[in-house]
Amino acid sequence: MMMENKRETIVLGGGCFWCTEAVFSMFDGVLKTTVGYAGGKSSNPDYWSVAGGRTGHAEVCMVEYDPEKTQLNKILDIFFKMHDPTTPNRQMADIGTEYRSIILYTTQDQKDAITLFIKELQKRFARPIVTEVKKLEKFYPAEEEHQKYFEKNPINAYCIFVIRPKVGKIKKEFGIDK
Repeated sequence: MMMENKRETIVLGGGCFWCTEAVFSMFDGVLKTTVGYAGGKSSNPDYWSVAGGRTGHAEVCMVEYDPEKTQLNKILDIFFKMHDPTTPNRQMADIGTEYRSIILYTTQDQKDAITLFIKELQKRFARPIVTEVKKLEKFYPAEEEHQKYFEKNPINAYCIFVIRPKVGKIKKEFGIDK
């Protein structure tokens, strides 16, 4: 008889959702990633309305993980190493509120752990961490062409010049050879 994995969910935005998904998809214990939109007010956003800054939503990645294989602190460590949490509404050339640093938690335990993690992490930064932390109200999956974008489009220029170096940096940082 097979045992079902435990599953927790957290939603992370640290710039382009293609990058976030590509990074988290590499890790054991991550059961599923889904890119989408969250953190704003409008209902049923799409890529162009979010990119136009009209929704208040951020590009995010829902990360479903097995907490017995990958603990929340590791998820947070990966997240904060993959982007600059001190730049408001920007990651490299991606500029706008849709690229803000944001964590949307699903449980009070997650909120408590995130708050403590950021408090400790702030000691290592000269500038303030601007990551928005709030309860996930609603997650809107992105259109199918955005799901697993890096995997499906490895020779796209953005994938070559932006995502691949970010993935390489995280692979090196965490000793991943796959």
